[in-house]
Amino acid sequence: MGKEKTPINIVIIGRIDSGKSITTGHLIYQSCGIDKRTIEKFKKEGQLELARSPSLLRKLRRLNEYYPQYLPPQF
Repeated sequence: MGKEKTPINIVIIGRIDSGKSITTGHLIYQSCGIDKRTIEKFKKEGQLELARSPSLLRKLRRLNEYYPQYLPPQF
């Protein structure tokens, strides 16, 4: 028998650009709320987008200088 999941309700509030979406996404990712197939699909789409947009890659590298804990190490 599988592990039973208990549904919870969470409210995240904050000012504009305070990281609410990033926090929510990180919580869902860490709690295994997204299946591996979907994660791999998004990784593949993200790599394709980076290949098409060199300016996006530069921005991500610059962000990584200031916030290394939020981006994967390959940037």
